[in-house]
Amino acid sequence: MTTLPRIQHVSIHRPTGDEATRAARAFYGNLVGLTEIDVPETLAGRELIWYQLGNTELHIFIEEFEGGGQEHHFCIAVADVDELRVRLEAGGHVTRDTTPIPGRPRFFCRDPFGNLVEFTTIL
Repeated sequence: MTTLPRIQHVSIHRPTGDEATRAARAFYGNLVGLTEIDVPETLAGRELIWYQLGNTELHIFIEEFEGGGQEHHFCIAVADVDELRVRLEAGGHVTRDTTPIPGRPRFFCRDPFGNLVEFTTIL
């Protein structure tokens, strides 16, 4: 049984349209390597995309939004942050370093919709 409290899910935006849907799946599914999960039938008409993220879920919903300057972000811990960085950059995404944290190599990257994502490996 999971210890409570915990974060159950994080929700982020994407624009409407097939191109944004493909971009979301390419970034979070193909490059980051998250597993897409079924959206409950009661929410099927909302064009949501959900991913399993350990014991947490990532929910991507439609909302027109000008991403950019904000520093609000969420962080995904991965097994090999350096390998992920290579994949993201090869996929055309810009990554940037930030202030180091001992035992947590990390970098930031914006998803195709301007959401800021931190990636780290906890050593």
